[in-house]
Amino acid sequence: METVLTFLLVRFALIAAALVVAALVVFAVALRLKRRGRLDQVRGSLEPLLRAGLHVAASRARRGAGRS
Repeated sequence: METVLTFLLVRFALIAAALVVAALVVFAVALRLKRRGRLDQVRGSLEPLLRAGLHVAASRARRGAGRS
């Protein structure tokens, strides 16, 4: 039983570390774009993509909400 708990703890630690690294990379990219003055340009090009993705996710959630 102890080895299973250790495995689960290690798995959680790896996932948490990966999320922290991903957040730091996103922050570094955003900071670099802001310093170069291109953040607004990138934001403008990504906004339609994010809106479409959110629309698809919302429609999937609505379709899946009726299932049991």
